[in-house]
Amino acid sequence: MGTLKTEPARARLDLLAPPVAAVVQAWPGEAPVDVDDVLVAPIDAELADTAAFCEAYQVGLEESANCVVVAGKRGGETRYAACVVLATTRADVNGVVRKLLDVRKASFAPMAEAVELSGMEYGGITPIGLPADWPILVDSRVIATPHVIIGSGARHSKIALPGPALGALPGARVVEDLAKPA
Repeated sequence: MGTLKTEPARARLDLLAPPVAAVVQAWPGEAPVDVDDVLVAPIDAELADTAAFCEAYQVGLEESANCVVVAGKRGGETRYAACVVLATTRADVNGVVRKLLDVRKASFAPMAEAVELSGMEYGGITPIGLPADWPILVDSRVIATPHVIIGSGARHSKIALPGPALGALPGARVVEDLAKPA
């Protein structure tokens, strides 16, 4: 995990966005991943974007996962989903994601919408703590990664956890080839 100085997330709720902190506080004891395996590390908020973060903290792109919010419309209703993909890949928004959302066209949700609806900061959005009605689509490569670094809901920190934990989140669906190589 590069040069990150991690601590258990439940001991540093101050580093997490409020919806993320709420999920960590209520982490079920029977979850397949123990809450103590969910770690958080403070970072420089100016270095939150993936490439800058990985370079500054010596984290490989193959260990870093991005969470992007995708939106599509069907019958006048906007449908949202979170896509979790490794930084070495890009979500197949208008192929796989569009079909899974059952919409004619899908695209990245506008920044202001993603921030407002998630309660998280742009550049720090994470699948932990998103609205319960949003599907969380996790590329199978993410859960095959022993440990990944993701956003914390805030730009000033990152979460480190076992990749399989992301596939076990409520509302998560592991999808083969959700992403394509970058």
